[in-house]
Amino acid sequence: MEKIQSLEEFYRLKQLTMPSDISKEVGHFNVFNAREFVGHHAKPLPYSRKDFYKVALVSGRNRYFFADKTIDVEEHALMFANPQVPYQCEPLDERQSGYFCIFTDAFFHHFNSSRLAEFPLFRPGGQPVVFLPQSQVGAVKELFEKMLAEIHSDYQYKYDLLRNYAMELIHMGMKLQPIGVSPSHSNAASRISTLFSDLLERQFPIESPLQQVNLRTAIDFASQLSVHVNHLNKALKDATGKSTSELIAERLVQEAKALLKHTDWNVSEIGYCLGFQEPAHFNNFFKKKTQVTPRSFRAA
Repeated sequence: MEKIQSLEEFYRLKQLTMPSDISKEVGHFNVFNAREFVGHHAKPLPYSRKDFYKVALVSGRNRYFFADKTIDVEEHALMFANPQVPYQCEPLDERQSGYFCIFTDAFFHHFNSSRLAEFPLFRPGGQPVVFLPQSQVGAVKELFEKMLAEIHSDYQYKYDLLRNYAMELIHMGMKLQPIGVSPSHSNAASRISTLFSDLLERQFPIESPLQQVNLRTAIDFASQLSVHVNHLNKALKDATGKSTSELIAERLVQEAKALLKHTDWNVSEIGYCLGFQEPAHFNNFFKKKTQVTPRSFRAA
């Protein structure tokens, strides 16, 4: 089975200090200057799916491998990577520079009605590399420098600013993308994955303690999509590298974290909203997925 690189493994392979509260976050974001990771300092990551999104300013000759695509960068480009498509970068010379930021869907989704996967740059079959004209390089560098300064600040709302800076990069990339580039859903697995994601997301966000998710299991979703549960599971494995149950559980944990941090509802109410009839079942589920109890997560 194809290995998916987690955030924790990313920090370990890059020999970076892992944020102490990474398991307690509703969503994760970080930004880096690439000079620490290129040339003689290079610690290349394996060709694989990553469990997070990445936007990078690439300056220098590089070759990117994305699923069935091979893309060469000669000077400057913006690279947009998503968790559904495996990729790897091969530097073609020593003269490399740039910046990159990594983030999870949860970092944006709780604060924005749009999901990252809905943006053309992050859709499977889209164009993950956008070549930058020299006139745009300075503006992109300035955005990354703002991110680097902000993430080390003690400003109470710095992550709101970081979210805005990242969205500005995404929109810059979409404006520069060649006209006519559109997502391809010719692949049946990709099409089913998109339908599944849309169906899953319709249940969120939870806005009242009386609201409850209706679709909780792989069988529930297969029935709604009029496919056999084994066919759904295989399609999602092919498209995302994860099983139906894993994807459902991840989204439930994401919503649970948001509700624990941003509402005053009690743990039993949150568990009920997410389809757990017994508080103990919700506690066990949350602890299994996050290594902490819901009450401990809320108090952190």
